[in-house]
Amino acid sequence: MEKKESTITGVYDEEHSSNFLSETGEIKKVKRGLEERHVAMIALGGTIGTGLFIGISTPLKNAGPVNALIAYIYMATLAFSVTQSLGELATHSPIAGSFCTFNTRYLSKALGFSTNWCYWFTWAITFAIELSIVGQIIEYWTYAVPIGAWIAIFFVILIGTNLFPVSFYGELEFWIASIKVIAIIGFILYAFIMVCGAGQTGPVGFRYWRNPGPWGPGILVSNVNTGRFLGWLSSLINAAFTYQGVELTGISAGEAANPRRAVPRAINKVIYRILIFYLLTLFFIGLLVPYNDPALNSTENFISSSPFLISIQNSGTKILPDIFNAVILMTVISAGNSNIYIGSRILYSMGDSGNAPKCFLWVTKWGTPYVGVIFTGIFGLLAFLNLSEDGATVFDWLVNITAVAGLIAWMFISVSHIRFMHILRRRGSSRDELPYKAKWMPWFAWYAAINIFVILFIQGFEAFFDFTATKFFTAYISLILFVVLWIGSQFSIYKNDPWLIPIDEVDIDSEKRKVDEEIWEEEPPKTLWGKIWQTIL
Repeated sequence: MEKKESTITGVYDEEHSSNFLSETGEIKKVKRGLEERHVAMIALGGTIGTGLFIGISTPLKNAGPVNALIAYIYMATLAFSVTQSLGELATHSPIAGSFCTFNTRYLSKALGFSTNWCYWFTWAITFAIELSIVGQIIEYWTYAVPIGAWIAIFFVILIGTNLFPVSFYGELEFWIASIKVIAIIGFILYAFIMVCGAGQTGPVGFRYWRNPGPWGPGILVSNVNTGRFLGWLSSLINAAFTYQGVELTGISAGEAANPRRAVPRAINKVIYRILIFYLLTLFFIGLLVPYNDPALNSTENFISSSPFLISIQNSGTKILPDIFNAVILMTVISAGNSNIYIGSRILYSMGDSGNAPKCFLWVTKWGTPYVGVIFTGIFGLLAFLNLSEDGATVFDWLVNITAVAGLIAWMFISVSHIRFMHILRRRGSSRDELPYKAKWMPWFAWYAAINIFVILFIQGFEAFFDFTATKFFTAYISLILFVVLWIGSQFSIYKNDPWLIPIDEVDIDSEKRKVDEEIWEEEPPKTLWGKIWQTIL
């Protein structure tokens, strides 16, 4: 294949790489080594982690099963809108780092700088979260090894794993994500059987929705109805953390072997994954675990408060709690692996767009951005905070920081998409001509952007009850960090650049032309196993 020059990311070579050409002429590139099944499973597996298996205990006990379910459905609509916007942007211009670059090109350099660093911060801190609880999950079986040792062991393993070629990462995540999917589907079937009466509690049905009730006890205030509303409001941030990662397909687009085919397929199935893996799971957990179950407040070990394990234990099924704990352990390790992968690709994208030092473009001979891997991995050392504080407290503190930073990224995906559609209208171009056309636009993007904007400001309401500076900064540090980076960079690094790039100067064509010229040679699956996976994914 003929090599094609790019003014943005350097040279495309025969291996379909997403490249950067340094000032010295040395090619820096990430490989397009992810197959379609890898991209699909990264989109799915990256979102199944701590937030789902453990984090939903807090909404359940504070908001109750129905109130929490409503909160998760509401956040699911926002997540779906964001992925639709991202699908249109990422298939039009599949770049390594995706929307991290779109913010810089479509909005402004300062906004790109601030949103990208906040988004990277999300994944760096999430890596610390995953490391902080690996040892606590293992403590379900044994206390023989100190938690600090487990943190150190998996810190080294996960950083080392991400230094291998991206195809190795894709294959590893594919199989681990497959186990997650099988486990979730298995749990849903198991929960249905238990609800129908196969467990020691007999037919459960909607028993716990009648007593103790569907709405939860409420929080913070004595008025029951107000307290229940606040319980619902508090569930939104947990839901945001649970859904964090639905945008991963866009990040991996730059390393997909055929992004124009793989990304739309992955995006189109997001809604089904949300419905099955999140909402249906939460529905059954709400049937099997009452919101006043004492185990939801268990401090025996971190995993002991997981509604998944509680529902299994309440049903009296032997051995299965150990099996599911092993699945949760594997899930958390996989999530930590993805955190480093995503973080390193964000840094690579920022190095390419000028929002980060060029050293983040340095790659190994097989295309791994090793500086980004190591820099992101270093933040996993924050997991050692868990040795001096209660694990659940550290987890809740970090969840707030990461979920809010993730919401900022979601909002600007929608904003970038709104700007992109406005540019197309100015040019007289039809969205029907795009490789992928997002559903219900532009209204759906405005819906997401406005709602997320409101949530960003009200999500820290609990800090104003029994106000302390610590509570306030925990709730709003990501928002404060974003504003400081945005305003600070606009008046310093980008003082000669506009606050918003004039619409006629926005570049939406360079990456599109480059990808349009590529010849994507992809053989259809020949084996029965390959055809099955293609149908499922």
